[in-house]
Amino acid sequence: MDSDITRITVSRVSGHGQQIKEEIYRGRQIVPNLTPKIRVDIVVNDEFVDPTCKTIIDAAKTNGGTVGDGKIFITNLEDCIRIRTEERGGQAI
Repeated sequence: MDSDITRITVSRVSGHGQQIKEEIYRGRQIVPNLTPKIRVDIVVNDEFVDPTCKTIIDAAKTNGGTVGDGKIFITNLEDCIRIRTEERGGQAI
């Protein structure tokens, strides 16, 4: 898959949603409140939003789609400044 996404940030996070995973701890069955997850942050210019979302969906969706495949949140970025060159906006991305 060649999508030209070259700048991403990946973080390990914990979350709680519809996904339920039972575990055995010291011989007892438990359901943890928080599940380990991965958060991926990608910042793109407006014209790359749809192709980026399509690429993420194609890569993350399991066969037929299941609970736990993830979500995509699209938010507006007020501004971006590249510290090294002091470029702003789309040029800095």
